[in-house]
Amino acid sequence: MSAQHQTIKVPVAVKTSRTSRPEIVETVADVIADVRAHGDAAVRRWSQKFDGWSPESYRLGPDRIASVLSSVPETVLDDLRFAQKQIRGFAQAQRDSLTDFEVETLPGVFLGQRNIPISAAGAYVPGGRYPLTASAHMTVLTAKVAGVERVAATTPPDRGAPPPVSIAAMHLAGADEIYVMGGVQAVAALALGTETIDAVDMFAGPGNAYVAEAKRQLFGEVGIDLFAGPTEVLIVADDTADPFVVATDLLSQAEHGPDSPTVLITTSEEVGRRTIAWVDELLPDLPTGGVAGPAWRDHGEVIVVPTLDAAYALADEYASEHVQILTAEPREALHRMRNYGALFLGDKTCVAYGDKVIGTNHVLPTLGAARYTGGLWVGKYLKTVTYQEIRDAGSSARLGEICGRASRIENFEGHARSADVRAARYGSARLDWTDHTFEQS
Repeated sequence: MSAQHQTIKVPVAVKTSRTSRPEIVETVADVIADVRAHGDAAVRRWSQKFDGWSPESYRLGPDRIASVLSSVPETVLDDLRFAQKQIRGFAQAQRDSLTDFEVETLPGVFLGQRNIPISAAGAYVPGGRYPLTASAHMTVLTAKVAGVERVAATTPPDRGAPPPVSIAAMHLAGADEIYVMGGVQAVAALALGTETIDAVDMFAGPGNAYVAEAKRQLFGEVGIDLFAGPTEVLIVADDTADPFVVATDLLSQAEHGPDSPTVLITTSEEVGRRTIAWVDELLPDLPTGGVAGPAWRDHGEVIVVPTLDAAYALADEYASEHVQILTAEPREALHRMRNYGALFLGDKTCVAYGDKVIGTNHVLPTLGAARYTGGLWVGKYLKTVTYQEIRDAGSSARLGEICGRASRIENFEGHARSADVRAARYGSARLDWTDHTFEQS
């Protein structure tokens, strides 16, 4: 950090590690190994231990889903439908931007690309302190727009019963299978498969540290959306920003968890100090202050920089999950920044919109991963694959001669001979490593 930068609110705790705590790694490994070896029995054993939950079937049938939906107020269902319409629309625009194509690169040489949906996806919708209903929109709906044939969604029980609003969101989003299972046992069951649950090809969705570690350990056997850490927010503000708005927006993300980083980078010391004062005033009356308070105390930062250029450069170093721009010309950030999960421009929008209703996906990179990846989107559920076809004999012969020489440079004689065959069969080359000959057509 530059000597010109002034930190007026320093975080108490060290930054969250990119690696899980040893006890979490061990517990997760034990659960996965048990589910791998014992299937449904292990899922039931761990579900009973962690959630006190052992129903006759973890999968909800159509009648049970209909019963759960009937308990959800119509206004809530309408709001879910509104949010899903926004998310579906943006996801469809993403899908439409991905086109198959075929090009002729040499006479009679055709190369093509196809975007093929994976066959089956798992979706995790967190419960517990915050039942993240919106995660159903982001994972289930996005997969269905991509064209995934089977989407199996799961969420933990809520006080010994299926959580109605989460079930409604999963159903409305188009989940083909809905399970009431939580934690590592749910991730393992869907990733590995059991006697009654078919395995999926990819698993997506946020969760606690145990869910995140389960995804990490199972990655490779199953695809995942990304490795997730605590929710992060970073605000870039100039002297036009309203400190009350800045404080409110910081606290909106601090309530995700006591380890959520909340950072303000501003060109105005007055905005920085007034934001700190507003946070101190707003926290006591915030219902989630018991969570947001420790996050602000331990992971909150306020840094004053001399210019917006310096602000954008420092923000890129953080590579935060959510970056909010509260400046006179917010769209400048589109051209000045490159490391962020999602960008929120101007004070008419906020990160909460992105989390819940605006249409972009809220499953985003954390812990600096925005340096090399974006978040969950339609493309994560697609395999971009290629194909090749040569219809022209002369082009095949020419490529055979060049490929043969290129292969021998690398000592790949088998590759070279495969190429030689085409050079001989479709051209005038001779095979000096065999007596076999081809009749010229």
